[in-house]
Amino acid sequence: MPFNSSSAELSLSLPQQIGQKLMLDFRYYCDNNSEKQCRTPMTILPKALAEAIAKYNIGGVILFSENTQSIEQTLSLNYNLQHAASQSSSQLPLFISIDQEGGRVARLPRDVATSFTGNMSIGATYEQHGTFYAKKSAEVIAAELSVLGINVNYAPTIDVNMNPNNPVINVRSFGEDPEKVALLGAAQVKGFENNGVISSLKHFPGHGDTNVDSHTGLPRVNHSKAVIYQQDLAPFKDIIANENPGMIMTAHIQYPALDDSTFISVDGKSMIKPATMSRTIMTDILRNEFNYQGVVITDALDMAGISQFFDPTQAVINTFSAGVDIALMPIEIRNEADLLKLDTLINSLVNAVKNQQLNSSEIATSTQRIVNLKNKFNLLKQKDKLTALVDAKRIIGSKAHRQLESELALEAVTQIKNDNNLLPLALKAQQHIHIIMPDTRKCAALEQALIPLVPASITFSCSSLQGFDYKLANQHIAQADIVIAGNATPNQSAVEIGGMDDLADNPAFAIANGDRENQLKALLSTAKNHNKKVVFISLRAPYDTARFSEFSDTILATYAYNIDVDDGTNVSGPAFSALAKILVGTAIAKGTLPVSINN
Repeated sequence: MPFNSSSAELSLSLPQQIGQKLMLDFRYYCDNNSEKQCRTPMTILPKALAEAIAKYNIGGVILFSENTQSIEQTLSLNYNLQHAASQSSSQLPLFISIDQEGGRVARLPRDVATSFTGNMSIGATYEQHGTFYAKKSAEVIAAELSVLGINVNYAPTIDVNMNPNNPVINVRSFGEDPEKVALLGAAQVKGFENNGVISSLKHFPGHGDTNVDSHTGLPRVNHSKAVIYQQDLAPFKDIIANENPGMIMTAHIQYPALDDSTFISVDGKSMIKPATMSRTIMTDILRNEFNYQGVVITDALDMAGISQFFDPTQAVINTFSAGVDIALMPIEIRNEADLLKLDTLINSLVNAVKNQQLNSSEIATSTQRIVNLKNKFNLLKQKDKLTALVDAKRIIGSKAHRQLESELALEAVTQIKNDNNLLPLALKAQQHIHIIMPDTRKCAALEQALIPLVPASITFSCSSLQGFDYKLANQHIAQADIVIAGNATPNQSAVEIGGMDDLADNPAFAIANGDRENQLKALLSTAKNHNKKVVFISLRAPYDTARFSEFSDTILATYAYNIDVDDGTNVSGPAFSALAKILVGTAIAKGTLPVSINN
């Protein structure tokens, strides 16, 4: 039965309700069912997937960078996705969602869309600019997503980063002060939702004090209940009260002080429930105590924090039992044969309601929340395709948007140390600068940003921490007048490196990820032994500045290292452009640290 948006009463069948409660990913799709590992990006909607969306009344999809390769292609894909949904019996539009936080996490092509330098850089501007950059960056991101037909953004991240060793949040957080995190997060919610994109606060009840990535394991937060309410939960409570965000995303994290009830995992072990599956956390605290009546969505259920301990059907049942509305990425669909798994999952969930393993009234209420949110944001309203394409090319990555991106990058740079007033660098003709970076592309980005600002006769050399020749690096350092070194910790993941050119250039001198910090210390120790002037740049979480202070005359923090343009010849990114200006003195560092640094 088609849904009547003017009716206050839900008129969907049970299978239709279950379909609305699923958010699927079609990151890769292969026509060949026998292919063991499908890695073909889904850029054009296959007939089988379109038919599945319609048949099962699927509520939403999540896009990845593989799905968003150009403006024209992404716009076309999203139109076809919504058309498929319009052929369903409910005729309800899709949530088309994405992770476009900015900074480290950006799924639209960086050379096309405006990705900014991320949350911690926004936090570094708070003392000077308050919530200005939080709100403005969200407005820009929302404008660029909306014109593509993307209506849900899994942002802002309002985890309060209290752990220097946090492997997954770190610079995705605004900082360590819950009050500032709440203010900046609220500004982003307003910026997204006033511009037509549903926000999704994450990761409830907080991922800020973990040293395990829930993509690879099941983290546990051992704070007392009082600390949890003062730090982890505080931003969520404040933003819910003031901005009523459309969605909230759960965290696959154990919080024994909030709920120490247990489950039996697939391998027979008794374990504390993750927050995603805790009715105490998701219903008693989030719904009843904080009075949140919007849509709650899980973090991806294929993450190891869940998938190691549950089969897919039981994982979804447990999340729905806890009071969560939408299961994100409950099963992997990579070919037509995998659609049988979707059929099995939906039938199993329908049977779980019929046999009262799931409460039918709660499922209906949950689905009504989903429908209400779709109606509130008028997801049925679409521009015609040609108008949308013209608007998209005008809006996405526009000059004004790129200008704001550059301004944020510059305003965020923080000077932590400047012994003997080394900055600004007094560069002279014929001098030599040796750059040490996590990879060669970052060397190139800083070098190219500096070249227009320094005497033409200055020469550059580079050591990449992905692989370098020790003898040659020491020679370059000995010849250099200035050594500029950048470090990014926690370690970059493989996807963040941006290319395998470093290892290909010199595989005999490849350095393991875990050794990079020690290798950098050795190089900087060599520089100090040669009495070289050293500038150290923290490119990600600034906690590493304490470990390199003894080797450095000057320390700067950028909180970002993303490269927006890399065509093989031209390499650039907003953080590197900002750094170059501050190094040579055409601008000064105005940012303040959003987190505390030991020593």
